[in-house]
Amino acid sequence: MTEMLFYHMQRQPLERVLPTLLEKSLERGWRVVVQASSEERIEALDSHLWIFRDDSFLPHGTWREAEAHEQPILLTINADNPNGAAVRFLVDGAPVPADAEAYQRIVLIFDGEDDDAVTAARERWSESKAKGFDVTYWQSDEDGRWQRKA
Repeated sequence: MTEMLFYHMQRQPLERVLPTLLEKSLERGWRVVVQASSEERIEALDSHLWIFRDDSFLPHGTWREAEAHEQPILLTINADNPNGAAVRFLVDGAPVPADAEAYQRIVLIFDGEDDDAVTAARERWSESKAKGFDVTYWQSDEDGRWQRKA
């Protein structure tokens, strides 16, 4: 059964939250697709993942590359899964893919300071529960650690 994890960002930008979650996915041996709603966001994430920490980088590529199918982390604006990812991250309102049940996990990250993003996440929560997905809700505490709330 596909797990749908909703991550409610508060007081932290995506550029701080996403790399840590991607690292944990790679540690578990999962291939990942990160889908955003715009090419500009993908370009910014592509640059950021190489330099997000002085002592580390996350191996990744974008959907435009010929070797997209070989990437452990693939950044895209498309709904396909060329690298055979088990986990799909959805950021900036990217839609839940039609083949959502093909993934082990779908991680929807949304900005708690954006009312439209919160409303959209609530709608996706209801849709995901109706489809029978195992749905969980995570929120960061004052120290930036994720706490399961539902």
